[in-house]
Amino acid sequence: MGLTSNKVLALAILVAVLLFVATIWAWPRLARRGWRAVTGRIGLLLATQLALFAAVGLAANNSFLFYGSWSDLFGQKQDLGVVVDHSAGGERIKVVEKQKLDVPGGSRPATGGQIQKVVIAGEKSKIDSPAYVYLPPEYFQAKYAKSTFPASVVLTGYPGTAENLLKGLKYPRTAYQQSKDGRMQPMILIMLRPTVAPPRDTECVNIPGGPQTETFFAKDLPKAVSETYRVGTKPRNWGLIGNSTGGYCALKIALHHPERFAASAGISAYYKAADDPTTGDLFHGSKKAKNRANLLWSLDHLPQGKSSFLVTTSKEGEGNLKPTLQFIDKVKPPARVSSITLDSGGHNFNTWRREIPPALVWISGRLSAS
Repeated sequence: MGLTSNKVLALAILVAVLLFVATIWAWPRLARRGWRAVTGRIGLLLATQLALFAAVGLAANNSFLFYGSWSDLFGQKQDLGVVVDHSAGGERIKVVEKQKLDVPGGSRPATGGQIQKVVIAGEKSKIDSPAYVYLPPEYFQAKYAKSTFPASVVLTGYPGTAENLLKGLKYPRTAYQQSKDGRMQPMILIMLRPTVAPPRDTECVNIPGGPQTETFFAKDLPKAVSETYRVGTKPRNWGLIGNSTGGYCALKIALHHPERFAASAGISAYYKAADDPTTGDLFHGSKKAKNRANLLWSLDHLPQGKSSFLVTTSKEGEGNLKPTLQFIDKVKPPARVSSITLDSGGHNFNTWRREIPPALVWISGRLSAS
């Protein structure tokens, strides 16, 4: 049973309840003196508390999906074991699994769409990254057989997993419902972590002598997707959206590559690259590279392309209100900027689930299928 399984959670709750009942029942017998009685009391208390903490922890993880699997929880490597051909003409995207969407008729792709678990091989960056690709129902319908679709890259925060985008933030289901209700056009979603070289937080920059993360997202990924799926190669065909670190990356990549992406949405984004033990030395002493990774500096000092940006914050609960207002103020034509400002909402899944539906509708309205 998986870490996020409801059966595991139910079992943990049951064990906690049984240990609590056992403690009440056995306590009179263990009230006497002696090392056996004392050891028994200590053991029952510890076991009950551990079971309670485990149940609470599992419930919190099921709600916010900090960890997607047991191996993720214990920090074990999660290699997919897929051989990708890097030779000229080799496959850049390898499909390793297909999943149905949890919607009425979801077992039929033409009705519910499909989620494909893939490995994307970066031609220039030499980075291989697992991802999930959501294909809308129309992609499988006969009348759209020759149609292209807009696509958006969807990024988690750090150190989140791509599964968070499916289970916790429900991007595919939200896109499906918004499209079905006529609020947005059918759109392909490519969902993955911004950390394509775990456990390091690369902040979507090209690290000297290290992972070329910006190249992977700005060049390799769109090229691989367009060669595999019916997605165009023009800027108006491509968008980015992400939360937290993923939000920073979405804004950064679109700001620096308007020739590739027409729109990006930063949900609870920050605006300059983090610098802490998880990132290591990102810039190797280059002030120019460090400044470029500061989006507010970039808006002031670099040409702004014909891109659309969406930023989100809240008046109470988010720590990014001031820099978000600065970002809005610094965006100049031909670029455009929109915003969502909640009255209150913290840096968490509950807040992001309130912002994702309108953000998807917004980004869909700024992209074109052809």
